[in-house]
Order: sequence, then structure tokens, then C-alpha cells
Amino acid sequence: MDFHKNILDINSEKECERICEFIKEQVFTHFRREGAVVGISGGIDSALTAALSVRALGKDKVLGVFLPEKESNPISLTYGELLAKKLGIRTEKVDLTQALESLGCYKKRDEVIKKISPAYDSSYKIKIGLPQDLLERDRINYFSLKMISPKGEEKSFRLSKEGLLGIVAATDMKQRSRMIQLYYYAEKYNYMVIGTTNLSEYAQGFYVKFGDGGVDLEPIAHLYKTQVYQLAKFLDIPEEIIKRVPSPDTFSAVVSDQEFFFCMPYDLLDLLLYAQENKIPLSKVSQVLNLSEEQIIRAYRDFDQKRKASIHLNQNAPNLL
Repeated sequence: MDFHKNILDINSEKECERICEFIKEQVFTHFRREGAVVGISGGIDSALTAALSVRALGKDKVLGVFLPEKESNPISLTYGELLAKKLGIRTEKVDLTQALESLGCYKKRDEVIKKISPAYDSSYKIKIGLPQDLLERDRINYFSLKMISPKGEEKSFRLSKEGLLGIVAATDMKQRSRMIQLYYYAEKYNYMVIGTTNLSEYAQGFYVKFGDGGVDLEPIAHLYKTQVYQLAKFLDIPEEIIKRVPSPDTFSAVVSDQEFFFCMPYDLLDLLLYAQENKIPLSKVSQVLNLSEEQIIRAYRDFDQKRKASIHLNQNAPNLL
């Protein structure tokens, strides 16, 4: 099988029409609903999904929902509103802060962090992430907590399994609270909830079960992230969104998808995922990507570990293209 750096290039016009036919058939014919709800995050995946939904169903049949909370990056709402205005769709905004406080999201998370660093208080910004030397050495994946003081001073702490699980369990309430609101509007208007997970995320379990994974359709889950960018440019998504560094936007400090989970840029990640899935010879992958075979094997091992750790997420999966 052929393999080169442009192997993931697609015919954007044809792919766009194929996805739109899928959305239209699923919403109007298969499920007999009247439109679609899309949670708009200010990122490229939700922007593309909203644009495709408008193209498939018409702008009057698409509702965009903004779901900020007190730790969201303010630019997320700004970019979301920019997109909605460009698409001409109706929107709703629901601030999740009060709901998350009632659930104990922040309190439960902060209790875990205080055990790690008693100096922590709400004036600090926090995020978690993985070491970024995946290709350089054999290692065991471990997460670190980074605390940033009001003065910009940073402290980093290696997380135990108990600490990591405690922080993630609390933080995942954010995605699950978003799902509740999306289904409220879907049921109110007899709409379907359209998911925004791409293949690079779906293949490794970079989503929350009954959170951003709790949707009716996943129309872009067959697209690598780099292909998402191709379609976004074709559909004239605002340049600010295209240039924005992808982020889960669930921590008070900004953390990129690469820093938090993937440990490499999407253009390299996607090609390695494709090569592994299609069993491209290591020698060919090494030649094209200018990586040693040892580096490639390390990446594949990481992919496999993440798939095994997230296999439960694919239970009761939504309809995929």
C-alpha cells in the first residue's frame, strides 16, 4: 500500500456532500427528527460539525448551544458566537457554573489537589498533562499536575493513580453536564444531538462516556484531525478558529490536546495512526516521516495502550458515518 505525507488529502467537496447526505438521512428519514443541536465550543471540530449540519439541514434547523462555566477560556465563547453569526443559526447559552458547584465538581477536584499541595487555593490556575518525550525514550505514561500562581509561578507534581482518577472523575462532570443541556434542547425541539469527535480522538478514546461521547450521531468520527482542517477551510470556517490551538478547555489553565493527551502534533499523529491501521511497513513509515523504527514502535505502543484503556467507551456507540 502506498504511503506518503499527503496520503490523508481528501476531495473536500465530495466528502462534504457525503457527510451532509448522512446527516440529512439520519435526522430527517431514519430518526424522523426536525433538526439538530450542536454544542459549540469555539474549537474547530464543533465549528465544522455545525457548518456541515447547516449545509445538510438548513440554518433554521440547527441550534447552537454555548456551555461555558467559570473556568472556560473566554475566547471559546467569543469564537463560538463568531461562528454562529457567520452561519446564521439560532443559539442558546447556558452557564454551567452553578450546576457544577451543586454537583461538587470544583470542590471534589480541589480536595484532591489540596492533598497533593496544601498551598493550593482558588487563586491558582491548574491543568494536567503527559510528558512530551514519547518518541524519544521508552517510558510509562504518567500525568503531572501543574499549578500556576497569580504571580505566574509554576509548580509541577507527578500524580499518583489515585490523584489522577480523582481529578479526572470530578472534571468529567463538565462534559456530562454539557450533555444534559444538549439533550434538553434536543427533546424540546424534537432535534438530534450531533457529536463533534474526530477519528484521531475516537481511535484513542479522547472523549468522555456520557459526556461529549453522549450523542446521537458522529458525522466526523471517520475524519482525521488534519482532514477536519481541510474541510473547515473548504467551508470557510473563521480563520481565528482554524488557527486556534486545539484544547479540551476543561481546566482553569490553558492546556493543548497535545500536552494533555496525544504527546505529538496532529499532522504527525494522524499519519502514524493511518500507517498502523493500514499495516504500512516500518521501513516505509520511517523513510517518509524521518523517524527511526524505534520511535514508530514507541508511538504504536502508546496508541495500543490508549485503545485498551478506553475500550469501554465504545459500548453503546452512536451512529457513525
